[in-house]
Amino acid sequence: MLYIMRHGTTDWNVLHKLQGRTDIPLNAEGKALAEQAAREYSGVHFDICYCSPLSRARETAEIVLRGREVPILTDDRLTEMCFGICEGTQSCFTQTESPVKTLFFHPEQYTNPPEGAESLEELFARTGAFLREVAEPALAAGKDVLIVGHGAMNSSIISQIRKLPLSEFWSAGIENCKLMRLK
Repeated sequence: MLYIMRHGTTDWNVLHKLQGRTDIPLNAEGKALAEQAAREYSGVHFDICYCSPLSRARETAEIVLRGREVPILTDDRLTEMCFGICEGTQSCFTQTESPVKTLFFHPEQYTNPPEGAESLEELFARTGAFLREVAEPALAAGKDVLIVGHGAMNSSIISQIRKLPLSEFWSAGIENCKLMRLK
């Protein structure tokens, strides 16, 4: 079985700042959410966990799996989508001039990423490679796999597995520390 989870909350989540690859740690609420998830999903079996190398995802995985003998392996392909010069900007969802606003409301029209940012094509290529090279072989071997990551990165995996059109990229509604069963 393949499961996916988004990291707990950070101070930047609370401030509505775009994090991307900026390594922002969990805040107290994020740690509490991860502790709650650890209790809520204690009966779910995992053989292995792959997670983003960013501290908010790594710490979430460590809290959720504390006391279990589940290896946690980081993979750079699970890092959050890079938003380039827009990382750290506040309220980019509501700013009419934000170059990433299209990504969040009309992802199928996100064809001109801002300076230094990753395109959806690049995101799908690296997460797709992870699925083919790591997750699918583990699943084929009968392993229960947990992926702990981020909103956009997780959405790219869900979109590929469910074969969703780009217009439905965000349709899974990835909540912090909520476990999703994918296949």
